[in-house]
Amino acid sequence: MDESLRADATSVAEQLGLDLPTAIRVFLKKMVAERAVPFPLSLPRERGTAGDGLSAMYELGRRAAADGVADMTLEEIEAEISDVRSERAARRA
Repeated sequence: MDESLRADATSVAEQLGLDLPTAIRVFLKKMVAERAVPFPLSLPRERGTAGDGLSAMYELGRRAAADGVADMTLEEIEAEISDVRSERAARRA
């Protein structure tokens, strides 16, 4: 095991009141009990480019214009949000 990783893991374990062998044992017992790695594993998301961001921004602007909301004032937007929240609260009551 990489010494830097070991030192970092030891520090975290100690902050949790464990020594490193106990922390590893807890991980392994949880793995056995769940019959899986006890946390989600996934690949990192691909990062978009600046061009992707600009394209998304223009698409959102186009949709806003098509929906007639591109020129809403801040007060109008806040009123819309308030209305939706009120409707949700009424449905829950």
